[in-house]
Amino acid sequence: MIDKTISPASIQSMLQTLRTHQAQASGMPDAVELQNATSEAGRTNFGEFVAGALSEVNQTQVKSADMRTAYDRGQTMSLAEVVLGMQKSSLAFEATLQVRNKVLKAYEDILNMPV
Repeated sequence: MIDKTISPASIQSMLQTLRTHQAQASGMPDAVELQNATSEAGRTNFGEFVAGALSEVNQTQVKSADMRTAYDRGQTMSLAEVVLGMQKSSLAFEATLQVRNKVLKAYEDILNMPV
């Protein structure tokens, strides 16, 4: 399990990098135009969806770490709750990692397609 928390600035930096690469791949001059076009259409922004999902995973990890720390300090908390929280955190992280790997693999496949 990762002990570091993911900061909102880090998430925004990753999303901006993805937008830049997407704009370069599609031939659009600016990634900001892509973001504005998506937002203006009234649809849910994919970047916001990803940021929300990453935020939920981060919250799960922080909650798990807090539960573990509270248990270590001797606060009244059952061991089963702590272990269950740690397992939820681990599962959420692994699922996020697998989604990331699948997205990167699809991106690489698209880049390697003959034109």
